[in-house]
Amino acid sequence: MTREELAEWNVGTNLDQLMNLDPRGYGVCRILYEGARAFAGEPVSMHSAKALTRLLVPGDIVYIMTGFILRPHKCPETDGIVGAILLARALIRAFDVKPILICPEENMVAVKNCAPLVGMHLYEDLSLALELPEAFGIFSFTKNSDEVKEQVHKLFSYGKPRALISTEAPGANEKGEYHNATGLNMTELEAKMDGLFDAALEKGIPTFAVGDLGNEIGMGAIGSHITRYIPYAGKGKCNCECKGGILARTSADYLITATVSDWGVYALISAIAYLKKDIGIMHDADMEERVLRECARSGMVDMTGSLLPGIDGFDVAMNCHIVTMMRETTAYAIEYNVQKWFEVTLEKGFFQECEQEVAEWKKSAS
Repeated sequence: MTREELAEWNVGTNLDQLMNLDPRGYGVCRILYEGARAFAGEPVSMHSAKALTRLLVPGDIVYIMTGFILRPHKCPETDGIVGAILLARALIRAFDVKPILICPEENMVAVKNCAPLVGMHLYEDLSLALELPEAFGIFSFTKNSDEVKEQVHKLFSYGKPRALISTEAPGANEKGEYHNATGLNMTELEAKMDGLFDAALEKGIPTFAVGDLGNEIGMGAIGSHITRYIPYAGKGKCNCECKGGILARTSADYLITATVSDWGVYALISAIAYLKKDIGIMHDADMEERVLRECARSGMVDMTGSLLPGIDGFDVAMNCHIVTMMRETTAYAIEYNVQKWFEVTLEKGFFQECEQEVAEWKKSAS
């Protein structure tokens, strides 16, 4: 293990631990993380960040999919969209790519209102979004299964994306049904973005997914782990007539799990900032608060259904603290460069044992 590998390992571990803080105390995030870590074989936020850093070059198209609609008010939730907007900004800063944010119609107003708050231009005309600097596109995806192929064809007509990133996007189970966290059927409310994910896989486009339960696109990558340990996930365990469980059937190439999907996205952004040695790629608490409050003003709800700004039951203060901790720990790691301490630490052999552990994880995951 080299000095650079040691630092990447430990920065990634810091970020993974922060995104999996469990203020609720119910343990689901840690159950999921055990499976995701085995799947990746190393800290999962850094694993995905390194893959994106290898893949992306200026001008590349990147799809970002998100958007869960919640009962009983049939409103879009904040988790997913907040992170997706900030991820679009980060990818532009880090790689000069062209993000296209794909979401349900209900999210459009919030995204349009938030784009100026992150310093980005937003266009529904994807040709303009791909042509102009400091810009990303937005595309409203259908809830009608019969229209999916047409929309997929339209999106690909603008060019083949280099990567697809899904975060907190509803994923259908093996029977084609969508569910919320407690196993209630949500099929009529959700955009059918699985069709775009499937098309990306067919074209060999690398896929990345972020989730916090198992009913999100891409989480099938650790499906056996989820069905074993997560409530309502196994066959016959959902609370609807399909009896197919909440587990999404789709499997991503790269997977991040977190207490809150947006926290997983923030860890990914911060890991990219570390790899690029530019902490400006990671937003700060002020920007987090502005975006979160604007999403609430634009009609998006917390997981609880409240219109007060929050994500998955955590208020503005908690989300800002998470952002600050990720940003500050990463910034310090970028600046810290006492070579001798890396050398003498590596000589003791602890992290060589960690590398063996990685090999065992990869073997068990396969």
